[in-house]
Amino acid sequence: MAVTLNASTLADLPDAVGRPGYDRAALRPGIVHVGVGNFHRAHMACYLDQLFEMGEGQDWALIGAGVRPGDAAMRDRLAAQDWLTTVVELDPNGLNARVIGSMVDFVPVDPQAVIAAMADPAIRIVSLTITEGGYYVDAKTDGFDAAHPDIAHDAAHPDAPKTVFGMILAALRRRRDAGAEPFTVMSCDNLPENGHVCARTVTELAQLSDPALADWIRRKVAFPNSMVDCITPATSDRERALVSDRFGISDAVPVVCEPFRQWVLEDHFPQGRPPLEKVGAEFVGDVSQHELMKLRILNGGHAAIAYPSALLGHHFVHDAMADPQISAWLRALEEREIIPTLQPIPGVSYDDYLDLIVSRFANPEVGDTIPRLCLDGSNRQPKFILPTLADALKNDGDIDGLAQEVAFWCRYCERTDEAGNEIAPNDDNSDALREYAIAARHDPLAFLANETVFGPLAANPRFQDAFARKLKLVQTQGVRAAIDAYLSGA
Repeated sequence: MAVTLNASTLADLPDAVGRPGYDRAALRPGIVHVGVGNFHRAHMACYLDQLFEMGEGQDWALIGAGVRPGDAAMRDRLAAQDWLTTVVELDPNGLNARVIGSMVDFVPVDPQAVIAAMADPAIRIVSLTITEGGYYVDAKTDGFDAAHPDIAHDAAHPDAPKTVFGMILAALRRRRDAGAEPFTVMSCDNLPENGHVCARTVTELAQLSDPALADWIRRKVAFPNSMVDCITPATSDRERALVSDRFGISDAVPVVCEPFRQWVLEDHFPQGRPPLEKVGAEFVGDVSQHELMKLRILNGGHAAIAYPSALLGHHFVHDAMADPQISAWLRALEEREIIPTLQPIPGVSYDDYLDLIVSRFANPEVGDTIPRLCLDGSNRQPKFILPTLADALKNDGDIDGLAQEVAFWCRYCERTDEAGNEIAPNDDNSDALREYAIAARHDPLAFLANETVFGPLAANPRFQDAFARKLKLVQTQGVRAAIDAYLSGA
């Protein structure tokens, strides 16, 4: 019978399961993390757990925080487990499980509770995983979306904010007024220059209600850029059953992930940081090229396989990668069009990195799904595909494959696969995207009229021509014919 996970049952877990060897009661919090989802617990929480296991950095324990209604459900489940999480690494050579103990609290999902936690001078880092679309970026201008209703509310009511950025501002204001040093704000989301984007959102929001605070933040608060990586599928009954049946643990919110993690950070932490380099994190002066490599090769690669695979009826990513056309399409697009947009990084081989990505995607134990990769395309395409396309156009590079990827997405937005099966909506803008995609049946450029996604790219004649040709091919001959044409150079 599976052991119900909590602090009192750690000694009762099967011997094969790893667990904290350190005294959790002796840990002291130093980080408030907003967005306690699967990725955070498979990534940052694991790095800290490894560090604590070495007897290092034990004044950097995590306090969880959330701002959405769903965060309250996560808090309730973790509270019953004394903030413990089972993390299973899905290594094809043999699965392994460890209970992670680096989180010591999770404040109530209430703005004032979150602000109070951040305002505590013991907290030296506030970190975020709030999704790529959570930073209030105006897709038309790529700047701060000051007109968003949430931002307007927080600007008008700075003491009663709704957004995490309003809460950060309120906490920083308290620390400034008390004469305490500010915390570092560390984004762990997959978006280019995540630290710079986060800094812009925080300071521009402050500018709307308290310009003096905005100036203080520009002078005093650090927002290091970072690159994070670990493929982490969603948790379903399948994963809970795996943890129970294979490892004898009853965990309401376990995490499964691939046996690979990477974390590259700019070393800019004025109030100190945990010595994460001792457990494999890399600290560099400029993370931008590492970040771009990951966003374009890995995240762009996910987008490249997502939509043709969905249209062909694949459900699991490893099954898609076992389809010779899909794997050949991925490699060809990466080698011909994505990698050529990247600048060299000393000591890094893009060919080796691509080989690693292909093997990670093909790992059958991970059980990652095509629907997950297709999620939220209207936010992900402008971050993972369209900047690559813009760079290729700027430098007169090849774009047929990138235009083909956008055409696959357009066809997917019709919400039926090639067998006529319905595709469930999985984007906040699904209805509008479907209208654009259906209109593109008669006029391909109708899809590009979606300015919030495409911005100025929509007016580029070379992209218009390539997209129209590629979309017509998908519409009239199907996904496999389109891939074959690209592979053959037709």
